[in-house]
Amino acid sequence: MAQGVLPFQYEEEQRESGLTALAGLGVYLDMAYKLGLEDSLKRHVGVREDKQGWSDFQMVLSLILLNLAGGECVDDLRILDGDDGFCRMMEKAASHGMKRKERREQSRRWRKERKHSVPSASSVFRYLSAFHDAKQEEFRKQTDAEKAFIPQANRYLRGLSYVNADIAAFVQANRPQPVATLDMDATLVSTSKSDALYSYKGYKSYQPLNTWWDEQGLVIHTEFRDGNVPAGYEQLRVLQEALECLPEGVEHVRLRSDTAGYQHDLLAYCEKGKHPRFGRIEFAVGCDVTRDFKKAVREVEDDAWLPLCKEIGGKMVDTGQEWAEVCFVPNAIAKSKTGLEYRYLALRERMQEQLTLPGTEERTYPFPTMEMGEQKYKVFGTVTNLGWEGDEVIRWLHKRCGRSEEAHAIMKEDLAGGKLPSGDFGENAAWWWIMMLSFNLHASMKVLALDKRWAHKRMKAVRFALINLPGRVLEHARRLIIRLTGGHPSFREIIEARWRIAQLVPAGSG
Repeated sequence: MAQGVLPFQYEEEQRESGLTALAGLGVYLDMAYKLGLEDSLKRHVGVREDKQGWSDFQMVLSLILLNLAGGECVDDLRILDGDDGFCRMMEKAASHGMKRKERREQSRRWRKERKHSVPSASSVFRYLSAFHDAKQEEFRKQTDAEKAFIPQANRYLRGLSYVNADIAAFVQANRPQPVATLDMDATLVSTSKSDALYSYKGYKSYQPLNTWWDEQGLVIHTEFRDGNVPAGYEQLRVLQEALECLPEGVEHVRLRSDTAGYQHDLLAYCEKGKHPRFGRIEFAVGCDVTRDFKKAVREVEDDAWLPLCKEIGGKMVDTGQEWAEVCFVPNAIAKSKTGLEYRYLALRERMQEQLTLPGTEERTYPFPTMEMGEQKYKVFGTVTNLGWEGDEVIRWLHKRCGRSEEAHAIMKEDLAGGKLPSGDFGENAAWWWIMMLSFNLHASMKVLALDKRWAHKRMKAVRFALINLPGRVLEHARRLIIRLTGGHPSFREIIEARWRIAQLVPAGSG
């Protein structure tokens, strides 16, 4: 019987074929082993330590590869397990570097003959449950529902942050950067989970706070949070945790944030140089445009407003915006004995709308506005302790916008961060962290192994050209051979990437 309109039909292969639709994932396996992911998980996580069945490395690696391949939920692991060639690659990788005795010991982890190469959905859910702390949920019930509450991570969940720090150390060892520009930003992950809380935008969500290391293109730290937790809540503590994740070789730290980072304890910590390793931290942070700030802006003389330009195609082009230094001291520090003073900058942009007429209702906007003379403006504020020219500070602060927004889109849309697996907070936090390990493994590939032309490609393009490649996996002389279609344009790219990975040095080897 005909299957469809056109004269061809589909049939199941009745024997082991060695075919794979994911031949490009072998390069990511190379990178995972080179950066020491298995040892890092053994040292820092240890959920499956000395237990039968799947190890921490096999569990986490399978979920990382699921993210990279385009899977978005735990049940998608069956697609990986149904790919015969990919399974052969996983089995060969699992015994890499093992002696015969070690291979025998590994086989003893199984009471029955193992029939799968990646964990089942049920085993993954059991694994993720170890990251959830039921006692913290009891504390949540004792907390006022209107107040923010962040469950304390258990040792397994904290361990994932140490694994992430090891990835950063590996990248730093092979691509040293003396400066770490940290961008702190939260993102909303919408969800229909019954236990999820409502965000400030009026829908149920979680709101992780991420710290991006701009020079390396890595997320150095993340904290999974409920949707009702404000982005600026306990940002100083999160910054301190992120600073502890920075590897050796970083000598100077700078901080960028939107208005969520406008916390005076955070600014004072940076200015006073309280961190024992990095000392004074330079910053540029968006500040609240309050009534007092607007009053200070109105006192700026017209000739003090200067045009803001940006570089386009090697030329400085006028943006239509203007900036000025503002003499402003907020009430929060006006009476402080510390004597801390920061620079405040104002940015204004002329609006097309006319002034509000007397007796008419003023229109509301999602951004601050004010009337100056005969014109209405959008107005934004920046606080900084940098000694640069004001326009340079503003341009530098604006660089965080595009990169962090793009990173959030990759986490939630390109990877599996946007579809959380459970109603339990700890399980979702672990899922988010493992997605972040996938993000940083891919980032490591882009900066250390792939050609520069891959630097700004999104996962859709990377999967099409590099990961989702058809191939046949054969075994010869105890080695696997992965054959791609003859003349495939990505063949040379894969060979060169594997060669570069082989030349990398492990973190801490120097």
